[in-house]
Amino acid sequence: MKAIVKIENLSKMYRLGSIGTGTLTHDLKRWYYRVRKREDPYLKIGENSDGSTKSKSNYIWALKDINLEVMPGEVLGIIGKNGAGKSTLLKILSRVTGPTTGAIHYNGRIGSLLEVGTGFHPELTGRENIFLNGAILGMTKAEIRSRFDEIVDFSGVERYIDTPVKRYSSGMMVRLGFAVAAHLEPEILIVDEVLAVGDAEFQKKAIGKMQDVSQNSGRTVLFVSHNMGAVKNLCSKAVLLENGRISYNGATKEAISFYLNRKMEILNFFSKEETVDKLRLSGYTLDVYFSTIEIENDKVDYYTNDKIVILCSIKCIRKTDNIRINGTIFNNEEQSIGGWFGRDFFDMKPEEERRIKIELKGHNLVVGNYVISLSIGKGDFTDGMIDFDVIQHVIKFNIVGFDSKKIIGYSVWNSKWGNVLFNVKTTVI
Repeated sequence: MKAIVKIENLSKMYRLGSIGTGTLTHDLKRWYYRVRKREDPYLKIGENSDGSTKSKSNYIWALKDINLEVMPGEVLGIIGKNGAGKSTLLKILSRVTGPTTGAIHYNGRIGSLLEVGTGFHPELTGRENIFLNGAILGMTKAEIRSRFDEIVDFSGVERYIDTPVKRYSSGMMVRLGFAVAAHLEPEILIVDEVLAVGDAEFQKKAIGKMQDVSQNSGRTVLFVSHNMGAVKNLCSKAVLLENGRISYNGATKEAISFYLNRKMEILNFFSKEETVDKLRLSGYTLDVYFSTIEIENDKVDYYTNDKIVILCSIKCIRKTDNIRINGTIFNNEEQSIGGWFGRDFFDMKPEEERRIKIELKGHNLVVGNYVISLSIGKGDFTDGMIDFDVIQHVIKFNIVGFDSKKIIGYSVWNSKWGNVLFNVKTTVI
């Protein structure tokens, strides 16, 4: 069977901080080399796309030497950490941008949903944008009209279909955009993480639709997501990107396992301070922030209902009252399965540093691997919450079995389908 998408030696280079090479001389030199059919001299000096290290060059390879074949009817997951090159690859496949080197061969029409409102004109109504997108895909007005009611019904925005889309919320935009991309029948459907903007009901609906179009209609889907559960349930194969290169290409389950184990290996390489810095999310004030986070005695294996103790050091930049520490637990598919909203408050003064102990007791987690994200904030659901610092996936631990002596008369719920039970105590030590 002939591949519907074939990627050969695909690479994409960007120059940091500038458009083009930055000087007319360099641009002319590149043009001259291209006319003479010689290699671009600036392609030889690019570095790998590793955002965690300081660059010695202004040129980076967002993608490097990508070779890939996607067969008709295949649902391919593309996974990897932020900055690995996933969105760049999809933009090249969608012809939003061109490759620096290499080629892509297609055997079908492409429908893309790369970000909220992709392909929509904000001044046009939802109705007009449906017909516009259909025309771009090469469909006749009659073909679009025959699917129009189905598109509107799936999107759930019928009441606003004659309203300019600039007045839509981001969730409404995603609903309509996905409905258009999925129902106007492109042979190749490209979907980025944009579905995360939608609510849980719509995400479930969208994943079901992607399964339907691949299994029943024989169309090809390229799906990027950080939700490993969605990738596992939807995709027949997966590709793992690291620093712009393919590091694994194969069965979805093995690709996810390789990815998660690789993340753990990388984190174990760092010291406790480096780990916090590497996993800190940007965009927060850091009025109060984590300086170190660790699990007590570096223990990683526990039984169900064992007490898990997390130790952290926090520092304060400006006086802050009613500080609380919150947490979220993720399973080995990076699905959030539970969390806590800190009820133990404390105050801090400028330049003050404190050592905090967080105890998770009475949990009913089943056998498996877990990670915890932590945040420092203040406020609650009634008066508005503020986060000062968020550290993602910083604590790793495993539940290795059940200790019957500790759970006699205790109903252990499956953490994937039932409630995750535990209580949390935070103390200053």
